[in-house]
Amino acid sequence: MSALAYSDAEKGTLEVHSPQLTQDPTKDEKNTVDIEIFAVQSLEKDVPAILPDVAKPPPAPAKSTKKSTPLYGIIRRHMWSNTHPSDSLRRFFTVVFVVNFVGIGFAIAGKWPYAARYPGALVLGNLNVAILVRNEIFGHCLYLFVNTFFAKWTPLWFRLACTSTLQHLGGIHSGCAISGVAWIVLMVVHQFKTKYMFNDSILAFGVITSVMLFITLCAGLPWVRNTHHNVFELNHRFFGWTSLCMTWVYAILTNAYDTADGKFDHVGRYVVQQQAFWYTVGMSIFCSSIVLPWICTRHVEVDVELPSPKVAVLRFERGMQQGLLARISRSAIREYHAFGIISEGTHAKHHYLICGVQGDFTKGLVNDPPKKIWTRELKFAGVSNTSTLYKRGIRICTGTGLGAALSTCIQSPYWYLIWIGSDQEKTFGPTISGLIHRHIGPERLLLWDSKVRGGRPPTMKILKEVYDQWQAEVVFITSNYVGNFEIQHGCKEAGIPAFGTLWDFAWDVSDARPSTRFSSLCIQYNAKGTGS
Repeated sequence: MSALAYSDAEKGTLEVHSPQLTQDPTKDEKNTVDIEIFAVQSLEKDVPAILPDVAKPPPAPAKSTKKSTPLYGIIRRHMWSNTHPSDSLRRFFTVVFVVNFVGIGFAIAGKWPYAARYPGALVLGNLNVAILVRNEIFGHCLYLFVNTFFAKWTPLWFRLACTSTLQHLGGIHSGCAISGVAWIVLMVVHQFKTKYMFNDSILAFGVITSVMLFITLCAGLPWVRNTHHNVFELNHRFFGWTSLCMTWVYAILTNAYDTADGKFDHVGRYVVQQQAFWYTVGMSIFCSSIVLPWICTRHVEVDVELPSPKVAVLRFERGMQQGLLARISRSAIREYHAFGIISEGTHAKHHYLICGVQGDFTKGLVNDPPKKIWTRELKFAGVSNTSTLYKRGIRICTGTGLGAALSTCIQSPYWYLIWIGSDQEKTFGPTISGLIHRHIGPERLLLWDSKVRGGRPPTMKILKEVYDQWQAEVVFITSNYVGNFEIQHGCKEAGIPAFGTLWDFAWDVSDARPSTRFSSLCIQYNAKGTGS
């Protein structure tokens, strides 16, 4: 079949041009400059345009004068106002880790009879939770539940806490996974200490299962994920499935064996009545749900637009709701990469992905554009999906981070878009430009082209003024690591609720040279931290 053709409307042929901010672009952001924040329609000339089909936002609500409650202050400091983007994730991890290892300490000391009698239940209970919170169907249900029942009417601190919790479930995943491995090691060590009571096959499968789980755990370490992504993806997945099979064998052997007479007498009904059996069933169900996205994997037609050597814009059939991400690959089972979905809504004919050239995969999209590509039809939700919770918000992004941000602003008139980039029209092409101009009115749009304006923006100054003018409740950030850190840190100091892209690795941001720190905001960004 031939490649999909763009309609005239989708090419963004509407000529709209932008007024400029009243600021000398050659000045450094550290200089005190009074700037007037108003929306920018386009990137070149100072000619206004009328966009009759753009959704108009309602008037901004009056600023509340009600003082923050102590509970709101706690949430603000500890849930969404984090200096490091992954602080809350680490808190979840720490709580789960500490609780489990305190339990392990009691078990070793002989102070917890349940742990001595049912160690397998503690192993499998932790592994169940670890798998469940990474289950895409479970994630969809959580986002749907929160967005349906808590949108807009609940206190702001509660909605912020919901977003923070959904964004940082990875901390629970990691904490439970490590704890589950620790519990099974303790269980196997105890069996070896009393090995005269156990059959050799039980001891052997105990070791095999522990090793499989440990390899799965190591493959998921941050350093492996972020420096050897394909190694992580293959080993974490396939050793994980092997671990599930070994867990079934180990659980059945352990529960079927009668230590009193040294025979496998406990079969059938007795095994089914054990906690470990049902925990293993639960883990298999959760894993089977993880298989569902793979069942929905399809080799679909894709139209690749190459507006510049830096970016590939992929177009697929079918419209999408905002806040979703798609995984694509050249292979059916390997090397899946996640990108934010741009769509005009579920009624639309198409959705788009912006793929910035950074690694071998994205370079391949530019150098050898595919006619077809593998993708999972079942998409997964990102933190932007919780934008429904808020009355008004700001979406600030840099470079290809627009891919994760644009749908929210297209589909909701309550969200303001700030996009920072270099040579945006030329780099990202008419399709993306057209989507912006057709659906986002000038009253809620600010585009900063660093090439046209001659330098980086006074980001926090702009953000603070837009935040006050727009009467926003929250800011969502999609940028590179340094940009995300500095904007989120600036929001914390200004008392602005903000959520940014997550990274579970870090370097010392203070090592970045002042001349490159904010200019790095305009580096093309590929949303690597969204998962894979």
